Amino acid sequence: MESLLFPIIMLAVTLIGGGILLLFLKTSKKTPQTDAGSTAMQTAQQFINVKDIRDKYLYTRGGMVFIYLRIHAISIDLYSKSEKNVLIKTLTAELSDIQYQFKFMALSRPVDISPLITEMSEMLKEAEDKRKELLRQEILQMGGFALSGEIVERQFYIALWEKQEEGIERDLLKRASLLCEKFATGGVTCDILTEKDIVRLINLVNNPSYTHLEDAETAASIPVLKGVM
Repeated sequence: MESLLFPIIMLAVTLIGGGILLLFLKTSKKTPQTDAGSTAMQTAQQFINVKDIRDKYLYTRGGMVFIYLRIHAISIDLYSKSEKNVLIKTLTAELSDIQYQFKFMALSRPVDISPLITEMSEMLKEAEDKRKELLRQEILQMGGFALSGEIVERQFYIALWEKQEEGIERDLLKRASLLCEKFATGGVTCDILTEKDIVRLINLVNNPSYTHLEDAETAASIPVLKGVM
């Protein structure tokens, strides 16, 4: 009797273990498929937290309203030391009374050199033989730069936001317009982005095909603000 009991116990343990293993494998197969299905159904707006873009405003799924400003870059390389100091003092005085949150963004974007290529193509029609060859080579080289995206420019943006409620768009627009006036006092032009410009900005931030990867080397450092006398 004892000789028959041991094989029966071993068979029962084997059957129970096999059932548990089979149940585990079925569950593990269903979970990735379910996750993949939910990911496939996720829209672009859900991924980047954008509910809608209308006129000058971006509405998020979290109940926030954004408005964006583009600050046009200026070159201070030709400024004298006194002119730089005046610019610093002016912008510091104008922006010192800001009591609300904002986000400053500096992004790299490929430069549109198609107008330059078009102008060179027009010159090619009237150029002499030797000059034509030089222009052809220059056009080919510029076309290569345009396709590779190696020529980039830094673009600067400021984002303002508030929780969505009645009339908040008017308050944000007034705040953005006043901020543009503050920059204009210092000689820096500033524009409020419209719907198409906001879409381009979102693409520049979130779309890999628009993103330019910089190979700049970075090093740890402590920024120091120099006093202006």
